[in-house]
Amino acid sequence: MTKLIVGDTAISAIEQPSSPLRHRFFGRRKKERPPPTHCENCGAQLYGRWCAQCGQAAIDYRRSFGAVILDVLNEFLNWDSKFFATIGLLIFKPWRLTNEFVSGKRVRHVHPLRLYLLASVLFFFAVNYGAKGLRLEPGKIPEKGRAAVTAAVAEKRDEIQAKLDKESLSPEQRRKALEALDYLTKPSPAATAASEEQQPSPTSAPTSSPPDSRKRTYGSVNDRPFIAFDNAKSTTPFERWLEARAKDKMGEHGTKMGLFITTLFSNLPYMMLCCIPLFAFVLKMLYIRKKIFYIDHLIYALHIHSFAYVGVMLIVLLTMGVDRVMPGAFAGWIIALLWIAFATQIFLSIRRVYRQGWFFTIFKFFAGGFVYLIVLSVALAATFFITIALPD
Repeated sequence: MTKLIVGDTAISAIEQPSSPLRHRFFGRRKKERPPPTHCENCGAQLYGRWCAQCGQAAIDYRRSFGAVILDVLNEFLNWDSKFFATIGLLIFKPWRLTNEFVSGKRVRHVHPLRLYLLASVLFFFAVNYGAKGLRLEPGKIPEKGRAAVTAAVAEKRDEIQAKLDKESLSPEQRRKALEALDYLTKPSPAATAASEEQQPSPTSAPTSSPPDSRKRTYGSVNDRPFIAFDNAKSTTPFERWLEARAKDKMGEHGTKMGLFITTLFSNLPYMMLCCIPLFAFVLKMLYIRKKIFYIDHLIYALHIHSFAYVGVMLIVLLTMGVDRVMPGAFAGWIIALLWIAFATQIFLSIRRVYRQGWFFTIFKFFAGGFVYLIVLSVALAATFFITIALPD
């Protein structure tokens, strides 16, 4: 999608006539040829920048490279009133964008598809940037899980040290590896206190239950795969294929999980782009008696998704600012009001675009939201399986 926007912008810049003011940045202005009077394609008389017969643009492509570069920069940096007017309406009155576009007032606003692509690129760029900062902190592992990991690492400490000796590590890398190994094998204070309080009685006899032969056993925690199906007898070929693909994509012990999540997030923009026609279809079914064209529902779907992307980004930015300058309780109320205003804008947009009463609007707001939530869940599951199935 980013390539699409950049390519469209560059083509628009190349097809624009060169401005006389831009030539002063590149020295003396070259002598320009007079504008053509006839179309170079069909030979028809020209009465403007476009041929009335074949539609070809009457543009002289023989321009300096510097003029073309300045035109491209101008396309990116020259945010005209159309863009700011569209963003203002998108935030405060998203329904008005749809109503004016459907009624034919289109020249004063950015095209819905271009607006959606821009909002989608910014939103998912922010999501991917935030996902890279996610880390699992060892100090926050639950006590039961920490005890299991400690016991498993302590059991194979000699093997781990032998493997470290074989690796060509620098002294600093080896020191850090040994420190991490000592941290993992050191029991937590809570576990130490609990073990001292619960000493086994000398008269008590250990009890053991017979193992279940239907389940596969894997030994210690470090020997267990990241994903597996317990019942070996009922495992289907699909489950075996899924387990093998999960091991390949995520690592047998989850060592590649960060890379898998990054790949999954990179596929989410395509998933959402495919969900927009489905959302328009849900609206078509909800308002089938109003006999509205499907394309009108699609225009509203593009606008409301663009509003959702921009709204979520603004709320997250405001949340980060409010948490820094205000106390906790007051900041919580402000953040809650922002989310309420966000949901209210979506509700009002549905009512003012489709022009129904409050009762039917409320019913269709919740019914449509529930159905679309199911669509998103199915699409997310499909994206997950596609990410696993696709080769690296």
